[in-house]
Amino acid sequence: MFESDARRPLAPAVQPVPATFEDDEPPSHPRRHALWKDVPDEQWDDWRWQTHNAVRSVRQLRNLLGFTPDELEALGRLEGEYKLAIPPYYFSLIDPNDPNDPIRLQSVPSPLEAENPSGYELDDPLEEDKDSPVPGLTHRYPDRALLVTTPNCSMYCRYCTRKRATLTRGGWEGVSADDERMIDYVRQHREIKDVIVSGGDPLTLPVGKLRYYLESLKQINHVDVVRIGTRVPVTLPQRLYDPELIDLLASAEKVYIQTHFNHPREVTPEAVRVCKSLLRAGMPVNNHSVLLKGVNDDLGTMRSLLRGLLRAKVRPYYLFHCDPVTGAGHFRTSVWKGLEIMEGLRGHMSGIGCRCPTTR
Repeated sequence: MFESDARRPLAPAVQPVPATFEDDEPPSHPRRHALWKDVPDEQWDDWRWQTHNAVRSVRQLRNLLGFTPDELEALGRLEGEYKLAIPPYYFSLIDPNDPNDPIRLQSVPSPLEAENPSGYELDDPLEEDKDSPVPGLTHRYPDRALLVTTPNCSMYCRYCTRKRATLTRGGWEGVSADDERMIDYVRQHREIKDVIVSGGDPLTLPVGKLRYYLESLKQINHVDVVRIGTRVPVTLPQRLYDPELIDLLASAEKVYIQTHFNHPREVTPEAVRVCKSLLRAGMPVNNHSVLLKGVNDDLGTMRSLLRGLLRAKVRPYYLFHCDPVTGAGHFRTSVWKGLEIMEGLRGHMSGIGCRCPTTR
């Protein structure tokens, strides 16, 4: 949690929620971009097809969305600095006529990524590497450890705090010596009760490698909780249409799913379907949202998001302030903006859907 600063003025009082916020249903939106309108449902619902047909280059983007010549030139310069991948499913949530569409802002590169407005943006803003006793593992707090299991994601969020890890390519398909070192470290440190399996996105791992992590952690008696940090339910829910993957996650018995919805338009029937499948298999589903300028930094959007999550029985868990990571400065809001939103939710939202912000 963030600490208060007594030298700063109190956040301004928030006015009562306008009546227009009473309509908490997410806005309707076309389910497919015109490029994929004739794709058979069997293919559309196949995560392999979605992955194979993901938008991965500026050359593809220029034929799908509108850009100025200056924007295209800037995006071309940025292309090699951070991966781009947007599955057709998630891309289809974008309104192609709105350059400030909140789904587009999260997934499509922007020339603003070349700027450093604060002068303090860093590749590793949380200094995770300083607390890494073995490659890939961060052990900062006594009772928990974070494992970076893969550099791959189904969709590369433009504000990601771990961009430096996603730039790694290759060598992640099989169980490596570093994977074994991470598990051995957890095994030897009995104070670790909670393990966060992260990346990248661990649900993009080959099944055999994911099974290695889950079965290994299940067998370590002092580990009580295994948190899977994933955005797959949001960006590629088709991956979780596979009952064998659901069964594998459930078989570890200790698994909590920590997912990552940021906008009400992401709470689609497809996403709700897989969240309920995880819940039926016995895994709690918690949501981390990142407070992002232009995406969800207003009370109405945040309220609609939380309502949608509660309807899906996904517990809103944290509202994070965007980290000062290189290329993401344009997403950052003030701490006071988070306080303002939380104050506006108080009294208009059940306590199970309203937690205080944190700066991690």
